[in-house]
Amino acid sequence: MLGLSLIEGAEKMHLINFKELSGRELESLVDLGIEAKNNPEKYAKAFEGKSAALIFQKTSTRTRVAFEVAMTQLGGHGLFIDWRTTNFALADITDEIRYLSRNVDCIMARLLCDSDLLKMADASRVPVINGCDEKYHPSQALADLITMKQKRGSLNGAKLVYIGVHNNVCNSLIEGCTKTGAKITTVTPIFNEAARDEELLSEAKKTGLWEVTLDVKGAVADADFVYTDTWIDMEFFTDPKFAMEKDRRIKLMMPYQINAELLQGSNAYVMHDMPIHRGYEISAEAIESPKAAIYEQAENRLYSAKAIMLTLVK
Repeated sequence: MLGLSLIEGAEKMHLINFKELSGRELESLVDLGIEAKNNPEKYAKAFEGKSAALIFQKTSTRTRVAFEVAMTQLGGHGLFIDWRTTNFALADITDEIRYLSRNVDCIMARLLCDSDLLKMADASRVPVINGCDEKYHPSQALADLITMKQKRGSLNGAKLVYIGVHNNVCNSLIEGCTKTGAKITTVTPIFNEAARDEELLSEAKKTGLWEVTLDVKGAVADADFVYTDTWIDMEFFTDPKFAMEKDRRIKLMMPYQINAELLQGSNAYVMHDMPIHRGYEISAEAIESPKAAIYEQAENRLYSAKAIMLTLVK
């Protein structure tokens, strides 16, 4: 079963994206994350004797910290697995996962390709969690929804504006917002083709809660939340082979930077999924603004991880 199903008796459940989730189920995950944040002692022994394999093909700060600390605070053990120093870099993914899933209670994988994540899910005996791939970033979007609900009190009717490159984070935000009754406007002069998912976008359009515009000032005017992400993936930011594309993106995107001028007259909370390139997608002034929720948003990755694992791991 690919995707997440909360149906009782399912043989195994995975979180690849939000496609298999109803709005009610997704908001239940949000509420569980908030509950775990407010009452950590309630879940302190939930995973006693359990282990999670945390596989990293992509670099990470927040995903690694969130899932390792989540497992520790839930009473379990998080096993960090570096793709480059294991046989994942050499062998067939299916064979490695068939072995690995006999030893742990769940697998979180942060990979370059969604297709490889699907192979893992198909081969695994235990739940597989998408810790980020080129198409989706559900654990990040769940943390964002937790942040929005805490700040506003309700997701239904909230207005979020995403400004930047249409990428994996944008996809999961579109899914997350439209399923929970929040309106999302995307201001995305660049579309990362690797992230394109026409099925996801088609379903979002049907809700009437997603719109696209390049009028960034107009979009921000009545927003509750203004959100941005890096214009260039971290692994390419200092790569000489990507230098020309980096320059092109910066020239195209600089008018869409989140800064004091753009936010003038707005009462919106400022969000960024991190890591941040200061002076590019967001100014230092906006980061340090009293309305910035960036570090609280990042902290909520821990409670997003807890909510996901508490739901999947039995």
